[in-house]
Amino acid sequence: MSLESAQSPVQTPRQTAAILIGRLIFAAVFLMAVTFKFIDMGATASYIAAAGFPFPLFLAWSAALLEVVLVLCFLTGAFFSQAALVAAAYVLFLAFAFHGPSHWAGNQAEFGFFVDHFTFLAGLLFAAVHGPGRALTLNRAFARS
Repeated sequence: MSLESAQSPVQTPRQTAAILIGRLIFAAVFLMAVTFKFIDMGATASYIAAAGFPFPLFLAWSAALLEVVLVLCFLTGAFFSQAALVAAAYVLFLAFAFHGPSHWAGNQAEFGFFVDHFTFLAGLLFAAVHGPGRALTLNRAFARS
């Protein structure tokens, strides 16, 4: 039995509400992240440099641009599954780069931050498979015209 045949062709109002709330949560998390970057891009670049990455200001602006695109995709539903997969890869990278095992000895809270990324990752993977839902979703055919 395929995934499509297992799903109901009609979403209940509760399902629609849950999907929309999930999309808003995804968008809000990335909107907060990009807002902090825009408030102090230098601090973000310093954090990136402290982790040992080259070109920290370029990487900070690249992350901000990515996060803006993710917010737009989650809010509109356009390219939703692709955006969720990109966001999942980004969150996995962030978990290891900034909160991975090398950080745990210095600060036990880093392990909690690391694990939190995986719960977010799980939600993004689930969303990538199930899509943006039928309500308030930009039709990709419309976006191409």
